[in-house]
Amino acid sequence: MDVSLADAVLPLIRTRADLHRYSSANQHGHQMHEAIDILESAISSTDPAEVYTVTHKALASAIGVIARADDSAGIIGDACRRLLALHPTAAAAARVPAARLVDWMMKFQFDGDVDYFELDPVAYAPALGGAGMAKYRARLMEVRTGLSPDPGDLLAPDPDRGARWVVEWNDRRLAVLDHDVDAVIRTHARDRRVAAWFVDTAEALTEIGEFDLAIDWARQGVDIGPWHQSLKAADFWCRLLSEHRPAEELDARLTVFRCWPSSSTAAQLHKTAGGEWPSYAEEVMTTLSESPRNAVQFALHTLKNANLAWELAHSLALDDDSLWAELVKSYEKIDPVATLPVHRRLVDGALVSADAQQYRRAARRLAKMRKIAAGTDQSAAVDDYVAELREAHRRRPRLQQEFDRAGLP
Repeated sequence: MDVSLADAVLPLIRTRADLHRYSSANQHGHQMHEAIDILESAISSTDPAEVYTVTHKALASAIGVIARADDSAGIIGDACRRLLALHPTAAAAARVPAARLVDWMMKFQFDGDVDYFELDPVAYAPALGGAGMAKYRARLMEVRTGLSPDPGDLLAPDPDRGARWVVEWNDRRLAVLDHDVDAVIRTHARDRRVAAWFVDTAEALTEIGEFDLAIDWARQGVDIGPWHQSLKAADFWCRLLSEHRPAEELDARLTVFRCWPSSSTAAQLHKTAGGEWPSYAEEVMTTLSESPRNAVQFALHTLKNANLAWELAHSLALDDDSLWAELVKSYEKIDPVATLPVHRRLVDGALVSADAQQYRRAARRLAKMRKIAAGTDQSAAVDDYVAELREAHRRRPRLQQEFDRAGLP
């Protein structure tokens, strides 16, 4: 007996289980994704009206689920977003009456069970058509005219804060739909006080094909702040140049590195420079040397030069144990015995506090040290070190057990 699409999908979305437990919510979230996989795979071979009906019901059920779940991991939320992305295309294929779709869109946004998902009118434009979109705009205007005055201060009481945000979100997306450059800039750049608004503007301009303007707005965001938003603006600026004005990307990457020197911005500069890298190498390495971690990371992960990374780690007095642990793995292939002092330092660091997991790591590292030292003049010294640790930590029975399990003397 064939199972209907609804019977295959909806039971995996719906549940009466208590989802306030993190593990239970995650388990059900994975199940929801399985349901959406089934739904997506059936689109090409199923009547569009049936696909829409199941999608619509699945979305309603998914929203009900997330409203009472601990979705800290975001698994259920991602499932909801997949359904939200599918809904407008399913509606268009099924030729859902525009008036009914508009009613649902308004209720979902202004009177829904949750308020942390958006509907994109750009995505719904094919399903709504010209007349439907005009009706949707009119309904938004009704909401807008009913809003209380904007207090102009995020900390001030605002009874219409949620509705105001939804209206402004729609203003931004409708500006994109209309390909109205002035409206895009006005709605996305807002008060131009933070770099994030410049990135939003550049992304919207990119969406409507205004690439030169997008590049200009992203570049402006580099100088605005706060720094983490400016760095995002810089990355978007460089990516736009790479795609649309590649001859300008290298200078931009150099500018970004000079503003925010790090292993990651250096890596981007190195990638873009290609054969021209030697012209920038000295400046980059000199600058990165002010931060041992960045210098070693760049040498190890971008330049793939374990010798250089090893030299830098010692000359710059690297004090990051996690990076030292990465470095010894690479340098063991070059000079394993030379890594023994670093292994010893990492063992000492692991045993500073009582922690079973650290005990296991220390025991495994000591076993590796013995393997490296075997047959060399360091073998006895490593065994003496193990004996010293046994004695120093004789009142840590769990540590002694881990040493025994690792086969240490």
